[in-house]
Amino acid sequence: MTAVFVHGVPETGQLWDRLRARLSTDSIALDLPGFGVPTPNGFGATMDEYGQWLERALREVDGPIDLVGHDWGALFVARAAANSALPVRSWAIDVAGILHPDYVWHEFAQVWQTPGAGEQWAKASVEAAPGSPESPAAQLKGAGVPAEDAEALGERLDATMAACILALYRSATPNPYARSAAEFSGPASAPGLVLQAVLDPFDDLAASDETAARLGARTERLEGVGHWWMLEDPDTAAAVLEQFWVEAADGRSVEDMP
Repeated sequence: MTAVFVHGVPETGQLWDRLRARLSTDSIALDLPGFGVPTPNGFGATMDEYGQWLERALREVDGPIDLVGHDWGALFVARAAANSALPVRSWAIDVAGILHPDYVWHEFAQVWQTPGAGEQWAKASVEAAPGSPESPAAQLKGAGVPAEDAEALGERLDATMAACILALYRSATPNPYARSAAEFSGPASAPGLVLQAVLDPFDDLAASDETAARLGARTERLEGVGHWWMLEDPDTAAAVLEQFWVEAADGRSVEDMP
């Protein structure tokens, strides 16, 4: 069994280092194309292309796979979980509210989706002096990333990542469900867990509950943490995931899980 972790925006696979160090199982943290690594030739950085890229990457991993996604990674994981041809034993995601039919993009996303405004953000972020309010690290701190982690993650935001962010968000209007309802109508083909960080400003617990029910997943609330729960409390996150993986290995159905 291998645990495979998929990050979100604007992050790289290093997001998972602290959590992975606490696991007793083998794990891999993927880097999405353009996020700390080059993009393939002709890659347009759209929602569909990232979903297809993840499915190809998973076929290269010896299964069975316990798949975990955060932020945009959660969306790609949910799509992969619906594909019964992939070697996914279980899947876990956060921000499930993003997959609700009524989801409205947050303020940052709306800037990135706006021609002109998005490009201005990208230029200002990439060219910002360290420590300035426009720097990636300062933006991440303002969004709730712990200071040390914000500095490390912010260093990775370059022109390639910024361009991919704009293309990705612009490919998912008015919202992801409207663009790819077939992939997110559920239920998924493997046991699923929806993580609900109670202090996450980018999620909605009611919408998350409805999405979890549609995808046939159970929910687990993470108290006292926000969007970057894997950085804020990696011990609890690791324990929750490993308990879920034990349940999945035992073959328990969603209805049987506590």
